[in-house]
Amino acid sequence: MIYLEKLFDLQDKVVVVTGATGQLGKKICEAYRSCQANVVGLDLTINEKERIEGVDYMEVDISKKDVLVGIFRKIINKYNRFDILINNAGVSTFEPFEERPEESIDQVMGVNLKGTFFCIQSYVNLFDEFKFEKGSIINIASIYGVVSPDYRIYTDCKRKNSEIYGATKAGVIQMTKYFAVHLADRNIRVNAVSPGGVYNPENPQGSDFIKNYSFRCPMKRMANDSELLGAMIYLSSEAASYTTGQNIVIDGGFSAW
Repeated sequence: MIYLEKLFDLQDKVVVVTGATGQLGKKICEAYRSCQANVVGLDLTINEKERIEGVDYMEVDISKKDVLVGIFRKIINKYNRFDILINNAGVSTFEPFEERPEESIDQVMGVNLKGTFFCIQSYVNLFDEFKFEKGSIINIASIYGVVSPDYRIYTDCKRKNSEIYGATKAGVIQMTKYFAVHLADRNIRVNAVSPGGVYNPENPQGSDFIKNYSFRCPMKRMANDSELLGAMIYLSSEAASYTTGQNIVIDGGFSAW
């Protein structure tokens, strides 16, 4: 095996992806399968048409700690290892903030913060129980955990990004730093990836939104979902053996000005 192949080798690693049936989740599962990893996709509900060949799917609500621990234990019993945890599951809410009901706030915080925490907590406790030697956690945050949405972009798009979504994604970035420090002695690396605006070909954003976002972005376009994967493969591999506590922002320069 040549040096570069060894550096990025993920063959037979067990990769667990939450939010596995969403736009980005599907791409993540495909990417790790192409690296010959064993991929377990978790989501609240999984339809047959959403399944990717070779991915082992399990339904779970990550905000329910006891159920989540059982699923993680099941994965370890089946594969005898658990190398990489990708906390991709996330939700938002889009009503005007003046009308934001408590239920919307609870849902976003329940998945994005509490769910991410429970995944990390459950993984670490089982990591200790089974005496694993090393691991990697990648949290999917957001550019809106770093900067505020530019409201001028949303002229024809009702899906205006919410303050509670941004607050939870900022929390995910902070948890990344916290756990990178507290898990370093266990040889578990913890990093985050923060995407900018990602174009959705199946449910496109408004034409004005795309135009406005592209004008606002130095690279003059939205991201394709596949453009987020290189950073994730890097963070999962031995190429990133000394990388922890980092938030890699992939936004075409959006946050640079």
